[in-house]
Amino acid sequence: MSDAMTTDLYEVTMAMSYLQEGMTGPATFSLFVRDLPHERGFLVAAGMESALDYLSSLRVDPEDVDAFASALHRPPRDLRALLGLEFTGDVRAVPEGRIVLAGEPLLEVTAPLPQAQLAETYVLNQVSHQTALASKAARCTLAAAGHPVVDFSLRRAHGPQSGFQAARLGAMVGFAGTSNVAAATAVGIPAVGTMAHSFVEAFATEEGAFRSFARSHPGPVTLLVDTYDTEQGVRVAARVLRDLDRGPGSAVRLDSGDLGALAARARAILDGAGMRDVRIVASGGLDEYAVDDLVRSGAPIDTYAVGTRVGVSADAPFLDSAYKMVQYDGRPVMKLSSAKVTAPGPKQVFRRPGYADVIGLADEQPPDDGRPLLETVMRGGRRTGDKPTLDACRATFSADLGELPSAARRIRGPDAPRATVSELLSALTARVRRRIEEGASAPAPQPSDAERTASGSHRFVPR
Repeated sequence: MSDAMTTDLYEVTMAMSYLQEGMTGPATFSLFVRDLPHERGFLVAAGMESALDYLSSLRVDPEDVDAFASALHRPPRDLRALLGLEFTGDVRAVPEGRIVLAGEPLLEVTAPLPQAQLAETYVLNQVSHQTALASKAARCTLAAAGHPVVDFSLRRAHGPQSGFQAARLGAMVGFAGTSNVAAATAVGIPAVGTMAHSFVEAFATEEGAFRSFARSHPGPVTLLVDTYDTEQGVRVAARVLRDLDRGPGSAVRLDSGDLGALAARARAILDGAGMRDVRIVASGGLDEYAVDDLVRSGAPIDTYAVGTRVGVSADAPFLDSAYKMVQYDGRPVMKLSSAKVTAPGPKQVFRRPGYADVIGLADEQPPDDGRPLLETVMRGGRRTGDKPTLDACRATFSADLGELPSAARRIRGPDAPRATVSELLSALTARVRRRIEEGASAPAPQPSDAERTASGSHRFVPR
């Protein structure tokens, strides 16, 4: 199945109509998040690279036309106008890893109207989903307060692609590794892993399982100690690691129960056995809220493994995102629907100190203390430069996080900065709104005699 088919049917029907009407002038669509999810003080922009990959290869081939025709129950010849359509437009976007606020364009597409319309579904899907995951993962990094965080989400992610994205995005915002071998290999991040309870259950004794695992894997190992009795499991692990001289770099993993209390008891048992170099890894339904509680309580946990709740952004699994036309053929347009009003015209975001961001027009001059965030990343359907490396995206995030106000970084009850609108954008919005409202209140134009005749509504009257 080609990526061109990965779209909502109404994108196809609209693109067909545009082509038949000769409406192929340049259109600009802006992608933004209307409001932040509950308990979010910021978002981390992501998914732009996937969107650009899609746009650079977008082409409607004969099999796509056949699929569209089948979905519409029409002969393929009716959709011939779509054949060969490819993306030849321009894209401006914020770099991946950039921290963004509600209402700010993350990406703007300018292309012939049928192309820009057909791209909506895939682009919106990738940016929305990955921005949600990256933002959740970033909060885990904050909550861990310097402790390593690793990704264990693949088994319960919403499909392999989503699991891959969760691993990559976690690394982008500071995770130390992932259990996902494919992602670790492709992205170049550390692969991490321990053992499952089934491994321990397969042996007659817990000690037998630990010794077998350690013999099979030279170097530091991590032993899962809560299959039966957690405290006894820690004692057995300490004995095995000491006997095999495998303490430095090795760890025990706690996966259930009161992790704070168990970590304190495990630390005491390990220290009492002379295994101060053995670390404690905690997992089991963790997200930024649980990690924050454990860190604040002083739990002696060295590494946090986060999985299901983070890999699906459980508390905020979607964003109130939109991909809206803001200009067609040089004419600024906007939507006036209640609670979903959009601002017209191509835009730019100017970042000022303290995240006092200003949303303005794309061609206006930045404030003296502001810098533009959206960059031209595609021109004429081709990327303007190489893909940014993971290190570059990580550096962007780290720099932005360092400037983010502390109130926005809070895990509970964050206070999100709000962008303001420039005077020029406000003035344009007022003019376009007035033009639309005046047009809506004007009397409908009467059809000509020719139009009446064509519609069959004109009756001949003798003169």
